[in-house]
Amino acid sequence: MTAPLKSLKILDFSPLLPGPFGTMMLADLGADVLRIEAPDRPDLMRLFPPHDDNGVALGHALVNRNKRSLGLNLKATEAVEIVKDLITKQGYNIIVEQFRPGVMTKLGVGYEQLKDICPDLIYVSLTGYGQSGPYANRAGHDLNYLALAGLLSYYGRAEGTPPPPPTQIADIAGGSFHLVIGLLSAVIRRATTGEGGHVDISMFDSALIMNTTAGADALINGINAQPENQPLNGGSFYDLYRTADDQLLSVGSLEPKFWQGFCAAIERPDLVKSGQNFDPAQQARLKAELRSVMAQKTRAEWETIFTQYDVCVEPVLSLTEAMGHPHTQARNMIVDVPHGPDGTQQQVGTPIKMTDFEPVYRHSGADLGADTRQALAALGYSEAKIDAFIATNVVKDVA
Repeated sequence: MTAPLKSLKILDFSPLLPGPFGTMMLADLGADVLRIEAPDRPDLMRLFPPHDDNGVALGHALVNRNKRSLGLNLKATEAVEIVKDLITKQGYNIIVEQFRPGVMTKLGVGYEQLKDICPDLIYVSLTGYGQSGPYANRAGHDLNYLALAGLLSYYGRAEGTPPPPPTQIADIAGGSFHLVIGLLSAVIRRATTGEGGHVDISMFDSALIMNTTAGADALINGINAQPENQPLNGGSFYDLYRTADDQLLSVGSLEPKFWQGFCAAIERPDLVKSGQNFDPAQQARLKAELRSVMAQKTRAEWETIFTQYDVCVEPVLSLTEAMGHPHTQARNMIVDVPHGPDGTQQQVGTPIKMTDFEPVYRHSGADLGADTRQALAALGYSEAKIDAFIATNVVKDVA
């Protein structure tokens, strides 16, 4: 059972969420990921709630599982040599970083500087706005990228200000996933041509392409999508409906066969024609009728009815319900990850399944500098030299 990415050796300089989430995916698939952390600037994810009873940040423990940690002060001259040794002596020929353009170069570990010692180096830069353009050096977070990409302009309800999305869409679906795609694309190219390269991933760019049909409508027809005026953003019966016990059901019965089955399930065959007419006024009247119908039974009663129909209707589960759902369990999506000296921590596992491979969850996110001594010893540094590095704040170990 060979891990598919066992041959990859990655130095991960990325803090916070997007980069670490991407490298977690790679580590889960077998990549050797050595995380480089600044001793004087611990990753904010280590401080960000929630925490367990021992004060360990649960988000950090998740997105940094299966990685080792080297506490390294990149402002120290010796640190640059250590990074170069990791590349030349240990074969770490992929780098992931998540700083503003120019920061890594200023520290002496930019792409052009390291390419000289490793011509086939793959260097992935994940930033908010990319390596070029007027916003290249602008600070930002998930909500900002979604706002500038236009996605928030047609999110939410027609009345009132929409809340922030429930998860980091630009960070994860945009940054993390495109980081992995870009990195693996560069690996495939290197395997066939021997060439490395600098991969430039922008979370803004990645959010912009998520506009799909609404973006196409804006480009070709000059029409701006608005909240609840698109078929899939609440402008049709494709929506959420409150039940008699104040729970919610999601109704996604778009295709004619699903819609006909849905109408049969709620015993309203008279609504079939209305559901196939996407005129906004007609859809508004239909949704008002559906709200009245769905409010007549509890969620459990509707679930019992809809188990007899294959019509794309599901309850809106709480997180604890979702984590314990039979399908979640059957897909092995909740895993016990070694945590601390002799404990385990439940985490959401990797969603990537393939034949002849079962991911090994070696440990949750490591303490800062947990692997410093081991990593430096592997480079040939003596115990005395490592102690000297620690004493002069070049590196930090877990102690």
